[in-house]
Amino acid sequence: MGDVIGIGDRQVSISHPDKVVFQAVDGRGPVTKIDLVDYYLAVADGALRGVADRPMILKRFVKGITEEAIFQKRAPEKRPDWIGVAELRYARGTSAKEAVVREPAGLVWAVNLGCVDLNPHPVRSGDLDHPDELRIDLDPMPGVGWPQILDVAQVAREVLEDHGLTAWPKTSGSRGFHIYARIAPRWPFKQVRLAAETVAREVERRAPELATSHWWKEDRQGVFVDFNQNAKDRTVASAYSVRATPDARVSMPLTWDEVPGCRPELFTIATVPARFAERGDPWEPMDDAVGSLDPLLRLAEELGPADKPPKGGKPLIEIARTKTRDEALAALDVWRARHPEAAAALEPTDILVDGMRGPSSIWYRIRINLEHVPQPQRPAQEELIADYSPWEGYSGHQRP
Repeated sequence: MGDVIGIGDRQVSISHPDKVVFQAVDGRGPVTKIDLVDYYLAVADGALRGVADRPMILKRFVKGITEEAIFQKRAPEKRPDWIGVAELRYARGTSAKEAVVREPAGLVWAVNLGCVDLNPHPVRSGDLDHPDELRIDLDPMPGVGWPQILDVAQVAREVLEDHGLTAWPKTSGSRGFHIYARIAPRWPFKQVRLAAETVAREVERRAPELATSHWWKEDRQGVFVDFNQNAKDRTVASAYSVRATPDARVSMPLTWDEVPGCRPELFTIATVPARFAERGDPWEPMDDAVGSLDPLLRLAEELGPADKPPKGGKPLIEIARTKTRDEALAALDVWRARHPEAAAALEPTDILVDGMRGPSSIWYRIRINLEHVPQPQRPAQEELIADYSPWEGYSGHQRP
């Protein structure tokens, strides 16, 4: 069963248009695939500003949002001729011809494949080696409240603007916050990542009680200013992307005047179209604010190489490797029941839930930092409660 809808002069097939994607949003009942299509068409001008002409990983929720997504780098062989491709090449010798959309019909095509959010690279199809976006991802550690994230966002804005860049804020639609800066496509990924790392270090220097740039997860406190999203193989959910949360939150572009009082739960698939129709896209002027990385790269030279202490400074144990996050948390409950005294001594940041990249999807690792557990009560490393490997049976180039 399916529909064919006309979008301009394009005809796009929608299979199973009544398939439920979200069970209930804002009291309006289930949200179906065709509802998701209607959403992206309602905000198409803004959504395309984030993805048009950019190679895009297809993050496909083929079994619904309650199951882990499949990350498909290569564009399907069978695709409309108005869906382009761009071939990204990586240092390890692999390459992938990724999908490139340029018009509203392309957004609908992606949704029909099971995409809920859109995940473009920070490059245009005509120059795949020089990003035109610098992206800062504010990732809160456990126990960090939303106001602290917004405080760090303001510091990051100041750092960017002090170094000649215009900062563009948006909610991530998940737990964190994103800040973009449009840059001239003159610097390779390595330099863009260095500039982002320099932003992170300067944010931490200005607000050490709020933010961290520490590389090792077990060393972080507060809000992690994640600069590694600027590495060549990374993508970030774009502006106006609907996220796979129960309330269908949207990664919402904002003005800086809105940031201090914003609440991420207010921006959903149900509320954003009306806001967009009334106010338009606050990121519309972004392409008129192209900046240079030279000031940040000069600061990087002044600061010198970042300190990256050797791994192993914390008393870590690993307890599980699982296919899903729910399975990882279930393994954590098993470990807590086995070691109640140690579990009672843990701080929120001592529980490290790591989303790890497999060949086509995310898998999860649970580790425990025992530094707050008295030495006599520290459990030894035991056999893993669960030991999932996404590499079993896989022989491709990505295998570690």
